[in-house]
Amino acid sequence: MAFVFIPMDNVFFSFVIPVYNRPDEIKELLDSLATQEYDKAFEVVLVEDGSTNRSQEVAKAFQDKLQISYYYKGNSGPGDSRNYGMQRAKGNYFIILDSDCIVPPNYLEQVEKALNDEYVHCFGGPDTAHASFTIVQKAINHAMTSFLTTGGIRGGKNAIDKFQPRSFNMGISKEVFEATGGFGTIHPGEDPDLTFRIWEKGYSTRLFPKAKVYHKRRIDWVKFYTQVNKFGLVRPILNKWHPNTSRLTYWFPSVFSIGFLVSGILYSLGAPLFLYLYGIYFTLLFFDAWFKNKSLVIAILSIFAAIIQFLGYGIGFIKSTFVLNFNNKPAEELFPNLFFTKK
Repeated sequence: MAFVFIPMDNVFFSFVIPVYNRPDEIKELLDSLATQEYDKAFEVVLVEDGSTNRSQEVAKAFQDKLQISYYYKGNSGPGDSRNYGMQRAKGNYFIILDSDCIVPPNYLEQVEKALNDEYVHCFGGPDTAHASFTIVQKAINHAMTSFLTTGGIRGGKNAIDKFQPRSFNMGISKEVFEATGGFGTIHPGEDPDLTFRIWEKGYSTRLFPKAKVYHKRRIDWVKFYTQVNKFGLVRPILNKWHPNTSRLTYWFPSVFSIGFLVSGILYSLGAPLFLYLYGIYFTLLFFDAWFKNKSLVIAILSIFAAIIQFLGYGIGFIKSTFVLNFNNKPAEELFPNLFFTKK
C-alpha cells in the first residue's frame, strides 16, 4: 500500500466501545475521555451488548461533557458490537476501546501526532498498568505485555514479527472497515483475524508507542487461565484460516510448558540442568517485573502469572491443533463456545 497523506483537519475520531454488564467500569472510561487534552471534536459511541445491568444512565450523565451516542442490542459478542457501532458512527476514523480501559489525557493528541507523522489505516497502542491497579492486575499486565513472555509474539516496538493490534486499543479508518467488513464472530481471536484480513487487502498496521491506555483486566487467576487457554485454542484456527501468517513462535508456550514438565522429571532423576535453565529465565522475568513495577511482591506474582499464561495458552494450542488436524468439520462446529451468532 503506497503512502497516503490525509490532512488531519479532515479526520474526525469516533470512539467505539462495546460494554457488557459493566456500568461502573464504563463510567471510569468515560471520565477519562471527558478530560482529553484535545481541542477538536470527537464522538463516543457506546454499544450495550445485551446487558442486563445497563449503562444507559451512565451515558446520559455524560451528555453535557461528551458527544455521546448510546445503543442497546442483543448479545452477539464484542466483535459484532464493534461493527454495529462503526456502522452508526459519524467519524471517518474509529478508535476501538475495551470497557475496562482508562485513557490518559493526552491520548488523542498522541494518536493525531502519530497519524500526522505517517498516516496508517490501522494502528494499535500499548497497554500498561495504572498506579491504582491491584498487585494481581499489575502482575497479569506484566505477563501479558512483557517481551519475555508472549507479549513479543504479537509484534511491537521490539517485537519478532509485524505488529498485530488488539481491540482494547485499536484504530481503523472507515475505509478499512468498509473494505474488510470489520470483525468476525470468533472470540477471542477477532482482533488478529481482522488484522490478517487488513494485510490481505494491502493495508498496513503500526504501533503507536505513545498512544497507551491503562488496561485493568478485571480477572482473577482462574479467569486469567480461562482467558489465555482460549487464546491458545483460537490460534490454530487462525493459522488454518490464514496459513501465510502461521509462525513457529506460536508453538513457544506449548514447548515451554512441555519442557518445564520434562525438566522437573529430569531433575527428580538427577539431571538438573534443564530446570536450572528455567530458573535463569524466571530470574530474568523477576528482575524485569521488579524494575518496571518497583515491587518485590508484583515481581514474584509476575512469575506465577507467566506460568499460568504459558500453561493455559500451551494446552489450548495443542488441543486445538490436534482437533483441527484430525477432524474435517469447520471450527465453528468443533469449538462452538469460541463463536458468537450475529443478531
